[in-house]
Amino acid sequence: GVKIVFTSAGNPKLWTGFLKSHGITVVHVVSSSKFARKCEEAGVDAIVAEGFEAGGHNGREETTTLCLIPAVRRVTSLPLIAAGGIATGAGMLAAMTLGAEGAQIGTRFAFAAESSAHENFKNRCLSLEEGDTMLMLKKVSPTRLVKGGFFREVEEAENRGATAEELKTLLGKGRAKKGMFEGDLDNGELEIGQVASLFREQQTAAEIVHDIVTEYRNLLNESKEKLSI
Repeated sequence: GVKIVFTSAGNPKLWTGFLKSHGITVVHVVSSSKFARKCEEAGVDAIVAEGFEAGGHNGREETTTLCLIPAVRRVTSLPLIAAGGIATGAGMLAAMTLGAEGAQIGTRFAFAAESSAHENFKNRCLSLEEGDTMLMLKKVSPTRLVKGGFFREVEEAENRGATAEELKTLLGKGRAKKGMFEGDLDNGELEIGQVASLFREQQTAAEIVHDIVTEYRNLLNESKEKLSI
C-alpha cells in the first residue's frame, strides 16, 4: 500500500490525522514559517518548504527559497525538504547548507525523456530564458506561467482589473492538460519553474539523477577543501 503522502494547498490538519492513523507518513508543502508551525501542530512527519521560484501554484508570500529555508528551519525541527528553483547539485548543496535535509526537484524532471508531458511543452521549456515565466492569477491562486498565448490573455484581463470570478471563468477547466499534456502552446496553461532557463538539452531521468548527485558530491568535496585552508 501507500507508505508516504505529500499534501499541499490547505490546512495540514485536514488529512494528517486520518493518514497517520493508517500508518502513512505525511509530508506537507508550505510557503511560509507560519504554515510550518501549523504542520508541527498537525503532527506531520516532514515539511517541504517551497519558494516562489517554483513552477505552478505558489504561496502568496512570494518568498524565495534562499530566504524561506532558513526561516522555516528556525521554527521547526521536523525533517525539511527544500523546493523551488532547485535542479542541480549546486542548488541541492545550497539548500542543505541553509538547513534542509533534502531537495524536491520538479521542473527538471518535467521535461525529462520519460516525462508524460507533451514534446511541444518540453521543447518550449528547453528554450526558455530568464524572465520567460511569471507569477500570475494572484486573485485566484498564484501560479507561475510560461509567457505565451494563455499568459497574455491572463495579463490583459488582470491589467483591466478582472475580478477573481472573471479570472476563474477565463481559466476554465482543463487548461493545464491542454497545454502541458496535449501540447497546445497557445491556448493551454503552461507551468514550469524559473530554473528551466538553465537547461537546453533533454536527458533521461537516470542522467539527471547522475548529474545532480555527481555535482553535489564534487562541490561538497571542494567546499571541504576550501574550508580547511
